[in-house]
Amino acid sequence: MTYRTPLLYLALGLGSTLALADGSTRLTTDNAKFQQECASCHTPYAPGLLPAASWQRLMGKLDKHYGTDASLDAASTREIGQWLQANAGTYRRVSEEPPQDRITKSAWFLRKHREGEVPGDVWKRPAVGSPANCGACHTNAAQGNFNEREVRIPR
Repeated sequence: MTYRTPLLYLALGLGSTLALADGSTRLTTDNAKFQQECASCHTPYAPGLLPAASWQRLMGKLDKHYGTDASLDAASTREIGQWLQANAGTYRRVSEEPPQDRITKSAWFLRKHREGEVPGDVWKRPAVGSPANCGACHTNAAQGNFNEREVRIPR
């Protein structure tokens, strides 16, 4: 993908989801502050995986971020929050707000990872650990690329 391709998609109004030539999609994770603060602890979840309302709630309670105090200074919270809002999922499958604002509880996630597609024991494998560890199977998850052809399920 050339540098101009993402700009073309942004100009066409496709927001945080970029269609690639092979038919897959790439969700942006390109924000230095987000990478520094959020991706230092967990997979850098692309903002396009949740609706804006979910990101707003998550950023509003960083002191209780899924059992961890992930508080940030006000400037960082504002910068990351604005970026998440601007790049939040707006397409149909992400329009719902999942229970507890968890990507792994969203209807589209559960549909894509249903039994038969992903054997139930996969989540218990040491190299995977939980459905939240996207990078265990999606080799380019950190870059927001979830192309099914690049999935490698650890044994």
